[in-house]
Amino acid sequence: MTAQHPADRPAPAGPVRREHRPELQGLRALAVGLVVVYHVWLGRISGGVDALFLLSGFLVTGRLAGAAQGGRIELGPLWGRSIRRLFPAALTVLLAVTGLSILLLPVDRWPRTGQDVFAALFSVENWRPAAGYFAQDDTASVVQHYWSLSVLGQFLLVWPLLAAGVAFVAARIRRPVRASLAVVLAVVFAGSLAYSVHLTSADQPAAYFDSLARGWEFALGGLLALAIDAVSRPRGLRIVAGWAGVAGLVSCGLVLDAGRVFPGGAALWPTLSAALVIFAGATGSRLGADRVLGSRPAAYLGDLSYPLYLWHWPVLVFYLLVRHREQVGPLGGLVVAGASVVLAVLTRHLVENPIRRSALGTTTRWGTPRFALVLMLPVLLVAGTWQVVDLRKADLATGPTATAAPATAPTTGPTAGSAGGPSVIAVPDDWARIADADCVRSALDAELEMCSSRTTGPPAKRIVVVGDSHIQQYLAALGPIAAKHDYQITFMLKGACPFSTTADAMPGDPACIAWNAAAEREITDRHPDAVLTLASRDVRPGLTEQTPPGFVDQWKKLDQAGIPVFAVRDNPRLGFSPPECIRAHGSESSRCGVPRDQLLAGTPPYDKIAGIPANVTFFDLSDYFCGRLECRAVVGNVLVYMDDNHVTGTFMATLAPVLERAMTAALGW
Repeated sequence: MTAQHPADRPAPAGPVRREHRPELQGLRALAVGLVVVYHVWLGRISGGVDALFLLSGFLVTGRLAGAAQGGRIELGPLWGRSIRRLFPAALTVLLAVTGLSILLLPVDRWPRTGQDVFAALFSVENWRPAAGYFAQDDTASVVQHYWSLSVLGQFLLVWPLLAAGVAFVAARIRRPVRASLAVVLAVVFAGSLAYSVHLTSADQPAAYFDSLARGWEFALGGLLALAIDAVSRPRGLRIVAGWAGVAGLVSCGLVLDAGRVFPGGAALWPTLSAALVIFAGATGSRLGADRVLGSRPAAYLGDLSYPLYLWHWPVLVFYLLVRHREQVGPLGGLVVAGASVVLAVLTRHLVENPIRRSALGTTTRWGTPRFALVLMLPVLLVAGTWQVVDLRKADLATGPTATAAPATAPTTGPTAGSAGGPSVIAVPDDWARIADADCVRSALDAELEMCSSRTTGPPAKRIVVVGDSHIQQYLAALGPIAAKHDYQITFMLKGACPFSTTADAMPGDPACIAWNAAAEREITDRHPDAVLTLASRDVRPGLTEQTPPGFVDQWKKLDQAGIPVFAVRDNPRLGFSPPECIRAHGSESSRCGVPRDQLLAGTPPYDKIAGIPANVTFFDLSDYFCGRLECRAVVGNVLVYMDDNHVTGTFMATLAPVLERAMTAALGW
């Protein structure tokens, strides 16, 4: 008789509970592999992290449900297991990345990177400002991928507490623990999913990192863990489900723009795909997806998946930084992926396995917390010392504010930062602000915050500044003017959302469109003496500057309300980071400038538009950003740009007299 292959032996007809499920390691390998492939070669978000969240919910809830049958859960061993599993690799990579950041990153990125390291260390990286995460180039944070570990860490802290509370109450009221836990998880799932859908629509970048908007993914995995052994699953159905789940995971990032629509209802795609793979389980068939996912190579890749996830992102960012590229390309991607795999193998065998097999942190009652603290100390010491030294350098390097002359007659002098400022170390935080402003939320849109400066009495004039982060920097010039004349400045700001009837920076963004509509109504109701906003946008190499029709439509609405508009031409975007260029080549280097005729047309776009309402006065500061032939990174000994497109608050403050004269003349004040 011919020997029967194990994969062809009949599977049990009913559900089987198994402590070890090798196909789950394959699922983990697939999810992380997709994250790496999509990040490195496609510059997109794959949905693999969502699958991992569901898998974590499945595994942890199953373990908790088993431990809760007596009505009491021992939390210490559960948390200890998580610490021993997650901390060694995560902190090893964090320490290595901190050291490499000191050696390789431009000093202007040190402050934020140090803050990111501390946030990652304490599992709060997902609560850091979200805008930078979606950058897929060498300017991205080297530890931004720790946002998902932060969400996972918060889940591993809260979930056992939730399960312990349910077990305690269920025992007191004599109800089954598993059924009680299922009810609670169903409520968590429904509430979190509803919140996720709402927040994704209102503020997608914030929703992407919000732990509450992600909770339903863990809850869905938990519900699957509680129900899976009670469901009869025919083999044919499981074979189809397994492959459908694999296909769904692989295709998710290609079909959906996850960076724009997750984690709302769209994230059901990868989570349900992962659920199908788990539902399929061990089919016992040559045709089942588990034959591949449960294989020894897949299991080994599953073992490497965690350190591979940790390493791939910093390797990608450092590669782009060292090679001065925005994309890796096919061959570069192989280098990044190969290096990441090698580092993952080393981390697995030299760090994870020795600690896992040792008795470290398990011999005493409080051994695991002490073990965690010992692991954290090197990162704390290195990152803390780095930040203290960095802040000291920033204090020494930042000098008094200079006054910028028009770029057509530039002042020559010492390097930017030695006298004029800001220093290239302090420049990332050189945002324009008005201290002690009183802020309220609009009743028309929860995302619209309206902040007003304080005056000594009734303000002489009231000015509204409305739009995106580019117009925000004008607050640095308006602040001295307002203080001098007792004007009140009210600012309504939303990143990547200039004042328009449409969403010009992110076309179709419903949150921006709704925000702009609410801002226009609030301005009309307040009826200020003037509105300051952008007259154009997207001043890039290639003469891409434009005045969108939505800008003009908003001006017309304010014209109907009798409100003057002071519209300023947008600042040039040089196409690279001037602070990094200055650090590398010096402030006088010709490499840190761009020919003016590549950025600015002789006639601004708004001059070519018919039907501009009479309430609009245009103002062009281009001659202060650019000379007759070139737009430079340093003007009058002042660093002009804080990154590749935002003007420094320091430079804008030097233009206060220029703006004051122009507004006074235009508005007759």
